[in-house]
Amino acid sequence: MFDFTPGTTPLLISVPHAGTWIPDELAEAFTARARTLPDTDWLVDKLYGFAGNLGVGVISANCSRYLVDLNRPPDDSSLYNSKTTGLFPLMDFIGDPIYHEGRNPDESECAERLNRYWNPYHYQLQAELTRLQALHGHAVLLDAHSIASEVPMLFPGKLPDFNLGSNDGASAHADLIDRAWTCLRAQPGYSSVLDGRFKGGFITRRYGAPETDIHALQLELSQATYLAMKTEIAIDATKYRELKPVLEQLVETLTQWKPVA
Repeated sequence: MFDFTPGTTPLLISVPHAGTWIPDELAEAFTARARTLPDTDWLVDKLYGFAGNLGVGVISANCSRYLVDLNRPPDDSSLYNSKTTGLFPLMDFIGDPIYHEGRNPDESECAERLNRYWNPYHYQLQAELTRLQALHGHAVLLDAHSIASEVPMLFPGKLPDFNLGSNDGASAHADLIDRAWTCLRAQPGYSSVLDGRFKGGFITRRYGAPETDIHALQLELSQATYLAMKTEIAIDATKYRELKPVLEQLVETLTQWKPVA
């Protein structure tokens, strides 16, 4: 349940949370609010639609994070000290239940989801990074996300526009982190932070292994940088005209980077 296009450069973009597909029987178990999938990384795959023209590979999930969260470890161990949602989320980002009472998934259903949806995504992710590393001598992974600018349950106040995560410097070479961070913090009109609330989830932490020349970064965009402030979910054309060159510059920076001694 994902789309995958291999690339010719060392960079791979992962989009684990933009999917909106859920099976009909699961939708029936959801509350009315949950059926709107409010915690989706809306249209992030579209934001990076230019990547193919740059030779960059993309893997993007089709299934909703409410089915199984691809950016959580398979044992559902905690990634953050602060409050967050799990591998098989039972509540949304404001703390409301996702399922009607008595309809939470049982152990066998969770195991089936893990095998059917989580495992194939990560198998493809690992296989492509291994291929790129063998082909180029190194591989770079950009895990692409977005979130509402204000989510009190997850973080206080308003989120910066660009939230770059490197697992506190452990998931990528210091020079790569510095170049990516320099790219983002130099953008006028945008706020940014490095390793703030979003340091990188499971994907960044699992696959980022600089000692093996596989480097991973996470970019969490504030949805205020690109979504239209309307009832329907849509990209604001004016906002995207300003954002797209920033994303292109970041992608080109990650694509052109080579390991340094």
